[in-house]
Amino acid sequence: MSDALVTMERRGGVLICHLDDGKANALSNDMIIAISEAISEAEGDDSIHAVVLHGREGKFSAGFDLTVMLAGDMAAMTDLVANGGELCRSIYAAKVPVVAACTGHALAAGALILLACDVRIGADQPCKIGLNEVAIGMTLPDWALTLAGERLSKRHLQRAIPTARITDALGAVDAGYLDEVVAPDAVLDAAIAQATEFAALDSKAYAVTIRKMRGAAVAQMAEQIAADRAGGLAAQI
Repeated sequence: MSDALVTMERRGGVLICHLDDGKANALSNDMIIAISEAISEAEGDDSIHAVVLHGREGKFSAGFDLTVMLAGDMAAMTDLVANGGELCRSIYAAKVPVVAACTGHALAAGALILLACDVRIGADQPCKIGLNEVAIGMTLPDWALTLAGERLSKRHLQRAIPTARITDALGAVDAGYLDEVVAPDAVLDAAIAQATEFAALDSKAYAVTIRKMRGAAVAQMAEQIAADRAGGLAAQI
């Protein structure tokens, strides 16, 4: 795992993943691998009962690495977006609860990570959260539309996706990106408290319930990601 991008901390049965690339927390392939490995570690360790994904100060994630997305290399772009899809799918299907400590801006794929997490605690401060792809001349891949349809408020789907509406933290609660907001200096503690509460749940019952609730959507996302890797992403952009 890349310690420069994701550092790990244990507090009781909670695994805390601090995401920090020193910049905007762009989802590069290395960042995606590091987070994915953390989720896999939590699922394979019976002493870990919940995970917290914690952004750096003021920035949860700015989305996919733009050096890849804007370079014109369709193969590299396809690989990055599909890898991001696998990460979101793995979080959404995780056998342990995953809590997001959203420390600020969460745009594009960063907002999709929020949608994949079970509970999202945000910072009550000026920030931008949302799916801005259409505004910058891109479209969401099919797996992302499936996830957004699962988690966003139905009242906000039109504004959130086709018209690329970006909102602040309080608006993100109403739209479905976040569940609650707290003072900026309380975000991590609130997320850990929520994860600790989840850690008391029966882990087997939780995993089975998640599979029953989300199995169809998770399977659909897997099919859509596979189609993207096979060349379908090019037709969506």
